[in-house]
Amino acid sequence: MKLYCLSGHPTLPCNVLKFKSTTIMLDCGLDTTSVLNFLPLPLVHSPRLSKLPGWIPKDGTMNLEKRELLDLSTIDVILISNYHCMMALPYITEHTGFTGTVYATEPTLQIGRLLMEELVNFMERVPKAQSATSWKNKDMQRMLPGPLKDAVDVWTWKRCYGMQEVNSALSRVQLVGYSQKVELFGAVQVSPLSSGYSLGSSNWIIQSHHEKVAYVSGSSLLTTHPQPMDQSSLKNSDVLILTGLTQMPTANPDGMLGEFCSNLAMTIRAGGNVLVPCYSSGVIYDLLECLYQFIDSANLGTTPFYFISPVANSSLEFSQIFAEWLCHNKQSKVYLPEPPFPHAELIQTNKLKHYPSIHGDFSSDFRQPCVVFTGHPSLRFGDVVHFMELWGKSGLNTIIFTEPDFSYLDALAPYQPLAMKCVYCPIDTRLNFHQVAKLLKEVQPLHVVCPEQYTQPPMTQSHRSDLMLELQPPPMPYRRCSVLNLPFRRRYERVYILPELAQSLVPTEVKPGVSIATVSAVLHSKDNKHTLQPPPVPPTKKRKRVMEEPPVAPKPLLSGAVPLEAFLATLQKHGITEVKVEETADGHILHLQAEDTLIQLEEDGTHIVCDNNEPLRTTLRDLVLRFLQKL
Repeated sequence: MKLYCLSGHPTLPCNVLKFKSTTIMLDCGLDTTSVLNFLPLPLVHSPRLSKLPGWIPKDGTMNLEKRELLDLSTIDVILISNYHCMMALPYITEHTGFTGTVYATEPTLQIGRLLMEELVNFMERVPKAQSATSWKNKDMQRMLPGPLKDAVDVWTWKRCYGMQEVNSALSRVQLVGYSQKVELFGAVQVSPLSSGYSLGSSNWIIQSHHEKVAYVSGSSLLTTHPQPMDQSSLKNSDVLILTGLTQMPTANPDGMLGEFCSNLAMTIRAGGNVLVPCYSSGVIYDLLECLYQFIDSANLGTTPFYFISPVANSSLEFSQIFAEWLCHNKQSKVYLPEPPFPHAELIQTNKLKHYPSIHGDFSSDFRQPCVVFTGHPSLRFGDVVHFMELWGKSGLNTIIFTEPDFSYLDALAPYQPLAMKCVYCPIDTRLNFHQVAKLLKEVQPLHVVCPEQYTQPPMTQSHRSDLMLELQPPPMPYRRCSVLNLPFRRRYERVYILPELAQSLVPTEVKPGVSIATVSAVLHSKDNKHTLQPPPVPPTKKRKRVMEEPPVAPKPLLSGAVPLEAFLATLQKHGITEVKVEETADGHILHLQAEDTLIQLEEDGTHIVCDNNEPLRTTLRDLVLRFLQKL
């Protein structure tokens, strides 16, 4: 069993597991932090950005070699744990020769589609007049300014996919429900479990009849809107692959929510605007629910809240209709009937308004001071770029970062000098190291595999040994482009026996409660299922004046062990007294000195070495057989 690690980002994993002749990709997260190396894409002409000097490269290009850790066309299935971990799917399904199936829950598929659609929309509505690729050349990259100069594998960076590729990729997705068992080629079964992180987010169990692998990615034990995490099904795993822990282990999500609300209220009371760069699904549901409870007590009832995204309407509606994927408290509201999320009431009372972009209706409805939720959290594309240009020069305004995926200092770099206030309130509900240690103590896997980053403290807090995994035995770490041989071997395989063959068996009891029977059969293997069938009857041939030979009975099989002391006593009774015993790693060697004979007693066999004395060899054989049982 091997694990190929294709991603160096622990919260955006992409691993490939080879298990029992199946090749399974575990997630395909898209690391978009590289966009921080580029200038923002403004919706309207920006004099400030257009005046920045360009970089003129020297002449010269070269062809880059293609490196692949694994042939992605050999992948049989892709298992998706949550919608953030499927953003690279079109690159894999459309450009590698992939012909397999993708498995995901319905909310993961639908919300993942929205996030991809939003990303494509952000990119395509700001077309570039020119495109450059020569800078990816290794020789040219050395001359670039930092951090591009030090970026890893720049030549692998791709242009954003289009909607045609998105639709083609998502057409390969097969929907599954929690605890539903899906058989892969008769070799293994895969089953999704609730991970408690987001709508439809899953951990996966991959098991055969005798082995079990658990894949834990992006899980949460906090009480938020999704179904709670299913922990019991993770027990008795041979290997547990752990990824997607919190990126902010020292930030308490509840404390961050409180800080978010207090900074928002302070800014509005001072007459300023609040900008919240965020994804169109996920934490925004919890932010809106928190604000719903906070608005009246903070006297913000007249403040407009705007949610601007090409998929804003779809995102808010999807959150209300996936009732069976929500926590019990929100599920029960559906039967009252009430909407599970309070943002439905905010929309009805016009406190929350959503728009596909800043054009059209938003322009006429827009009034200040206000709160705007929009994307992208990197501040490099989307409607957020326009608001940064619009509000960045006033110290009354505040930008509040809630998504932990990007460094807020790097995100703000192109907008400096910046007068607006900046507040960093990263809300990451995924498991922290303390919760993981408690979880692993309960489920007790034999082996844990995790990213290398989890086996050592963060570089900025090297003294914090509590911000790493300390387990016994130590976890197996992996890094990008590494291949791990997982630490257990398959020892057993299930074989079925046909009823007519089973009727012919004659079991013999070898010890209380254990019976053994010999069987002569043909092993038939198809679709990774093995069946014992009766051997074919040879055709009878009639030959004149030829006597048919009687069938030869098979030699009996022997079972049991030869006890050393009892066997020595038996040899002595038969006149063999000069016996030298030597202990070996596999058993004992008996040297019969007067007879110049060796007897090797081992766990799985007994050997008699006797030259030119057949009567003695026969006698010794019969003495050994006294201690063994014939089957």
